[in-house]
Amino acid sequence: MTTAYNRIAGQSVERLAALSDGIFAFAMTLLVLDLRVPAMEAVHNEHDLWHGLTALSPRLIMYMMSFMTLGIFWVGQQTQLNHLERSNIRLSWIHIAFLFFVTITPFSTALLAEFTAYRIALVAYWLNILCLGLALYLSWGCATRSGLVKDDIAPEVPAAVCRRIVIAQALYALGALLCVIGTYWSIAFIVLVQLYYALAPRMPGKRGEAM
Repeated sequence: MTTAYNRIAGQSVERLAALSDGIFAFAMTLLVLDLRVPAMEAVHNEHDLWHGLTALSPRLIMYMMSFMTLGIFWVGQQTQLNHLERSNIRLSWIHIAFLFFVTITPFSTALLAEFTAYRIALVAYWLNILCLGLALYLSWGCATRSGLVKDDIAPEVPAAVCRRIVIAQALYALGALLCVIGTYWSIAFIVLVQLYYALAPRMPGKRGEAM
């Protein structure tokens, strides 16, 4: 009975995509809640307001960085789902685990925004990104091994998807290592990596790659 159920459960790629879209939208919205306007009692003139907005800039940078993080991983997950003919219960649970790490992102963002100069906060943020990338890598491996991808998929796509994930995670790891010098170096490097993948420049001979 259990084997029969597992064989038929979690086959809808459309439902998985719908769940993912909802969770990504909610998590990306939660990010902005950490941005609060300056307290009215502390603002008495234009200079006070400007000072309050300037003090808010680190949290704004964290918000932008994490918004790009989730955007990049949403594109990566959707790219994978678009190449699937169907899903299965194992793949569905891998993606649910992936979505768990999506929901953790607002917390790791708030932690880094509050303790920007602390290496532990930076490492916690990087571990969040690492878990997202690992879940995507495992999901693609599960899909290809289980024969869940579409028959008309281009031969170079499976390797390209894996390659992009591995390279991106290696760059993020390098960014995390820069916290030995200073956490601000790490943040600057991670932002540059995200801008690179957000712009998604076309590489000769490498089509169909995704985070």
